Amino acid sequence: MEQLKFGDITIEVEQKDIKNIHLSVHPPLGRVRIAAPSRMDIDTIRVYALSKLNWIKKEQLKFKNQDREEQREFLNRESHYYKGKRYLLKIIETDSPPKVELMHSTLVLYIRPETSIEKRQAILDKWYRAQLKEDLPALIEKWENKLNVKVDEFRIKKMKTKWGTCNREAKRIWVNLELAKKPPECLEYIVVHEMVHLLERNHNDRFISFMNKYLPKWRFYKDELNRLPLRHENWN
Repeated sequence: MEQLKFGDITIEVEQKDIKNIHLSVHPPLGRVRIAAPSRMDIDTIRVYALSKLNWIKKEQLKFKNQDREEQREFLNRESHYYKGKRYLLKIIETDSPPKVELMHSTLVLYIRPETSIEKRQAILDKWYRAQLKEDLPALIEKWENKLNVKVDEFRIKKMKTKWGTCNREAKRIWVNLELAKKPPECLEYIVVHEMVHLLERNHNDRFISFMNKYLPKWRFYKDELNRLPLRHENWN
């Protein structure tokens, strides 16, 4: 893999069989990577990278300044979040199948005795996923009507570097599982963002004009996502 250096910024370059050039900045330290078409010469890639240096520095600064949640142990009275609200975890040991319930300001986790931390997290993640699966269809339908586009499929997964993605060819959007913890307007912003990609592939002026037209406060919701703490992650 080739590297480009601009002062204290190092950019990893991978060339492969793709149509367009892609630039990404990865947490937690702001590692920079470019995926470029095989046919593109390195000087063209260098000029492109040079034009994006200010954006790269901004993204790296975001990762440097963004708060991180402490590592969760899934114990009584530990703070957990759902739809932007804070809940205290309550553990109830039972011989029945595990489940999760919301009770006022408490998130109740019913588990069998001796359940490991990893299993406790998996049970809670499964519950978060179920809540998103319940909320997303109506949200997508709402914006299909507004944008006059069609989403054939949505999926949910844990993503380290993105809140969502869109496959234009398959008309499929992916949503980060962590959005179940964020305020509903942040989830809606990501859904709209990915669905607008069905109208415009790139983050260009046309894309921004669509966002301004259909979701005028999108920048506020984006800033709110950047302000909220990210989940603890063991980065390898």
